[in-house]
Amino acid sequence: MTTISIRGLAIGAGIPKIIAPITGCDETQILAQAAAFAGAPADIAEWRADFYTGAHNIEQTLHLAAELRRVLGDKPLLFAYRSQTDGGCGDMDNEAYTLLNQRIAAGGTVDLVDVEWQRGAELMRGNIAAIHAAGCYAVGSSHDFAATPPQAEIVARLRAMQELGADVLKIAVTPKCAADVLTLMSASLEMKQRYARRLLLTISMGELGKFSRIAAELSGSAMTFGAVGDPSAPGQLPAQELAPLLRLLHNANEA
Repeated sequence: MTTISIRGLAIGAGIPKIIAPITGCDETQILAQAAAFAGAPADIAEWRADFYTGAHNIEQTLHLAAELRRVLGDKPLLFAYRSQTDGGCGDMDNEAYTLLNQRIAAGGTVDLVDVEWQRGAELMRGNIAAIHAAGCYAVGSSHDFAATPPQAEIVARLRAMQELGADVLKIAVTPKCAADVLTLMSASLEMKQRYARRLLLTISMGELGKFSRIAAELSGSAMTFGAVGDPSAPGQLPAQELAPLLRLLHNANEA
């Protein structure tokens, strides 16, 4: 797998990097949440713009992205507009969603842009091409809030996103039992060992899924999600609790 460097952060090398969400609904909340990243053990901020009530106004969204960059300094910023069918609050159609991703990538303030798998392969391919042309990295993301697919399906989905050009391959699934968590982690490890040419971000959600977040390095995941303030998905640990656990397992893996 490749390592990518963003604002001096080497993702894919060393301890898995912690992404923490920003989920405010207005500019005041969003910038206050961003300010809380100062001193927090989170490596990457994810702006969940689907929570932002002004997201349909692209110029307003671009302005707020610039303000976020000012507050975050050199911390890498991932932009994600998550649709309702993918576990978020967003209601944009494919055309509006694509335009938003293109404009935000071209704005020069974010470093990575999330593209939803559930919107279809051709839309993902086109979005990724535009994001790359603007000089940003693309995160292909797939979410299953109902269940954990079979291992072969998880691997197939990750491979498909890789072939569509994503720089980071993300899948988040919902476990019904401990075996489901192991299915996700086994699929992630299989992808890493046999097929991956890009970075992995694989998560089993919920309380049981915390094991997959803590042991991200064991299953080949270069990043995982923690929380600085309110979590954006079930099972997210506070970043200050997650960071020492990731370091502990990294040191054990290096021994």
